[in-house]
Order: sequence, then structure tokens, then C-alpha cells
Amino acid sequence: MVSYIRKMAVEDKHWVDKETFANGVALCQIIPGATAMQTAAYVGLKSRGLKGAAATYIGFGFPAFLLMIILAAVYKSVINYPVIGFVFSCLKAIVVAIVANATISFGKVTLKDWKSVLIAIFSVVLFGLKWNPIIIIVLAAALGILLGMKNNTVKNSLAVQTPQPEAKTNSYFGYIIFILLGYAAMLLILFFLNKKLFVLSTLMFRIDLFAFGGGFASVPLMFHEIVYVRNLLDSKTFMDGIALGQVTPGPIVITATFIGFLLSGLVGAAICTISVFLPSFLIVTGITPVFDKLRTWKLFNEMIRGVLSSFVGLLFTVTIQFGIALHWGVAQIFLGAAALIALLLKTDILYVVLIGIAISVLIFAVL
Repeated sequence: MVSYIRKMAVEDKHWVDKETFANGVALCQIIPGATAMQTAAYVGLKSRGLKGAAATYIGFGFPAFLLMIILAAVYKSVINYPVIGFVFSCLKAIVVAIVANATISFGKVTLKDWKSVLIAIFSVVLFGLKWNPIIIIVLAAALGILLGMKNNTVKNSLAVQTPQPEAKTNSYFGYIIFILLGYAAMLLILFFLNKKLFVLSTLMFRIDLFAFGGGFASVPLMFHEIVYVRNLLDSKTFMDGIALGQVTPGPIVITATFIGFLLSGLVGAAICTISVFLPSFLIVTGITPVFDKLRTWKLFNEMIRGVLSSFVGLLFTVTIQFGIALHWGVAQIFLGAAALIALLLKTDILYVVLIGIAISVLIFAVL
């Protein structure tokens, strides 16, 4: 999705130049949140200020929100049909492959030395012991600083060239505070009127706030909180939400819409969606003015390196947990293996999921 945004914003519309866009991608890859959505917001911010950032951010995510609402409603109505149940059992195998591929891809980029590998193993052990992922992330950040990781191994994309001048950036702080106050007012209302929605909202906000490394980084956090800590959904239903999230054109964190809809209908879907995307928006608009200065700080880069390494371990653990939760038949083994191979060969996830659905229906018809 980032490459599509680059073609439109740099080559077709000329909203920003290629150096500015490269700086934005570097920023969005190391701050928490969905990278593609934040990149869209960054383009809007650089070309039209905060209003432009809001327009591009909402424009990018809204179609996925609407589509997920439709899919979640259909899911609730048809999940008990045998053919649908079988298709989703096969899709769960594809979900395992998707998360496994994310672990491998994330690992290739992040695990550059023995120190990062050590942090990843450290995270696997603590997550396996049922530690809170947020505590693990904080410990990994501290461990990254202690191990003294080098600045030039944080991310290849950090090696960006000339910093761009920042226009009108000082005025964003007041707007960000205003947005936060509005969100806090919403939380206060929910606290008195609907405690369940209050919990869901604060939970999704916290998940996005700590999802360093892109949308997939939110999966272990969301899985831990929704399935294990609060038992709001079982692991199989959660995996169905991940599968539907891959059918939509947006980021995987749109799974929050699915969770909110199943638990509290349209209002729950809207509140969960706002809460899981708001931190990403506030962070990218708030940190952009100081990013060039921030990325020169060695401690900051070491901390980010530690955090990103921990997510390799968290994703690996979730892959194992997803695999254990699934009943593996011949069809699931075949589709899971085929999906993983296709993803490793850089096949688009959407095609993998859609072809997997078609093959599942065909297998059910034959059986």
C-alpha cells in the first residue's frame, strides 16, 4: 500500500517530493501504528497541514471500515452454515500462514545481530509465561538501550537524506490537545453510560499506542487482551476477524471494527475503530515536526531497535498459539502450506485469501 501511495502522491499528483516521502516512510516505520495509514496522513500533513492529514487518514481508512461492518454482519448471520464454517476453518490455516510470514519478514528486517535475536528470544519466553505484552515491550526497550545497539542497524529506511523544512508545525500541538480532550470527553461519557464500551475503547487505544512496527504488531497485543485476559472472544473467532481483515483493503488493525461489531454492534464498531486509529494519527502529526532531531539521538534508536526485536518474538509466539488453536485436517494443512509458500514468494495477501476461499468451497463441494 505504501508503494501505491508513493506513486499517487509523488509521481502522479506531485503533492510531495520523493525525499519528503522517504522521510515520511522512515518515520511511519518506527512509530507505533499502521504504517500505510500513517504514510497517507503524513502526505496530507506535508501538503495541506493538519486538515490534509485528517482528510487523507480518514479517506484511507473509511472504505475498510464500511466493508468490515458488512462482512461482520454477514459473518454473524451465516457462520453456522456448514459450508461457511468449513471455509473459515480453512481460512484460519491461511491466517496462521499470514502471521508466520509476517514473523519471517519482520525478523529479516529487524534481527540483524545477536543482540536483537536475544531480545526476540527474551520476548518469546516472557510471552509464553503469559506476561503482559506491553510490559514486555517496555522491558525490550530498556534491554535495547542496555545492550547498546548501533544506530545504523535500527532500520535501513532510517538512512534518509536531507531533512525537509517544516512549515506551520508549531500550530499542530494545540489541535492535538483539542482532539485528545474531545476523546477524553467521549471516554468520560462512556464510563458512566456503558462500561463495556469504555473498556473496549481504552483497550484499543492502548493497543495502537504500543503497536511499533506496523499493523501486524497489533495482533499479539489484541490477541492477548481480547482472548486471554478478558475472554471477550475465543481464539477461533478472533482468527476469523483477522481473516476478514485481510479481505478488506485497509490495514489489519481494522480487525478492531470486527471485534467491536460482534461485542456491541455498530456503536461498538465505530468506537473501537476510532480508538484503534486515533493514537496513530496523533503520533504521526505530533512527532513529524521533531522527527529529524529525534532520529539523531542514539538512545532513541536503540530503544526502537529493542522494541521492534520484541515484536518478532511476540509474532512468533502468536503464530504458535494460532496453530495450536486450529484443528488441522488435510485441507487445512494443504491450504496453510500453500498460503505460506505463496506469501514467501511475495504474492499479494488479498489474492491468497480470495483463492483460499475459492479452494475451500471447492473442497467442501467435493467432500
